[in-house]
Amino acid sequence: MKTAHFDCYSGISGDMCLGALIDAGADLNELKKSLGTLGIANYGITKRKVVKGGIAATRVNVKVQQKEPLRRLADILSIIGNSDLPEHIVKDSSRIFRQLFRTEAKIHSSPLKDAHLHELSATDCIIDIVGTLLCLHHLGVEGVTSSPINLGGGTVETAHGLLPVPAPATAELLKGIPVYSSGPARELTTPTGAVIIRSLASSFGSPPSMIIRTIGYGAGGHDFKGRSNTLRVIIGETVEKTSQISEGRRFTESLIIIQTNIDDMNPQVYGYLIERLLGCGALDAYLTNVMMKKGRPGIVLNVLSTQALKYALIDIILNETTTIGVRFFDAERVCIGRKIRKIQTEYGPVRFKIITGHGEDRFLPEYEDCKRISIERNLPLIEVMQRLRDKGPEY
Repeated sequence: MKTAHFDCYSGISGDMCLGALIDAGADLNELKKSLGTLGIANYGITKRKVVKGGIAATRVNVKVQQKEPLRRLADILSIIGNSDLPEHIVKDSSRIFRQLFRTEAKIHSSPLKDAHLHELSATDCIIDIVGTLLCLHHLGVEGVTSSPINLGGGTVETAHGLLPVPAPATAELLKGIPVYSSGPARELTTPTGAVIIRSLASSFGSPPSMIIRTIGYGAGGHDFKGRSNTLRVIIGETVEKTSQISEGRRFTESLIIIQTNIDDMNPQVYGYLIERLLGCGALDAYLTNVMMKKGRPGIVLNVLSTQALKYALIDIILNETTTIGVRFFDAERVCIGRKIRKIQTEYGPVRFKIITGHGEDRFLPEYEDCKRISIERNLPLIEVMQRLRDKGPEY
């Protein structure tokens, strides 16, 4: 799997992310073309080569050219949703902005719909977050890991006066993530950098076992004596455990399981809860009936996820249920090779899950596509599913 490891020895910010990924090979012109579909016209984005602490790096500047309107979460989600960005970029960037605005709402004790970005330019933030996701996409990166995060030190000027580093939003976003403070008495990690790395990284520590292909350095805006104010990204193929199965392959994934017990909630909420969790990116979510203490019937909520989505999914559980705590633990899953492909059929384009590893490939039509065809053509669902499954290898 192609993985990007972020070395945050001098913190992390949105512009440093863009600089590091462009330095590693992402094309700025391609990035500008993709960002153009957002319909935001009041900014410019440039890059230049600089030297920070003796290290050559790329400095990216996003300059907002005129006073921008106050944008709340609904405004930003509308901008992203109405763009022509790839579906997974829309989904991931929307998830990151929801996390950022939930944090702002919590810190300032305001309703989510009224929250705004107190210390950040909304346009700058959109370009940094969406741009980072696009660069990772253009580079073919499938996974992200990170070192522990250097917060910096000293104080930072905010809209509410002088506050200690890390800023409140940064501290809240990095809950549960290894951090430290080293170097100059300056803010090294910004809220934008914090929400990006929290949302994307599956683990925090040393780089994974990998074959390095490219390295990029993104420059920060300040110069520090005796320190390179840069963010390094190392991109390569991770060395995974694989073994042969017939003519296909199987692979091992490192995942987590999140659980909580509930015995005091209206069961009508469970369907909505499962939809929220799956919509956020959970690999699976299901309920198990149990008999709890004092003879009360209850359920165990089980959620299977990648490490990268752990805190986003936990936030949903804590916000949408009556539970006051969750538990999570590492799990490994062995999978047979599979891929999703859109294939032209007699019913039009249909997504198939193609499974390899047991002799001939198996073609399984996606349920939602079958359901749509059944409704549009007034055909029995079971008939549509069976016909597509039988004819899948012929398409």
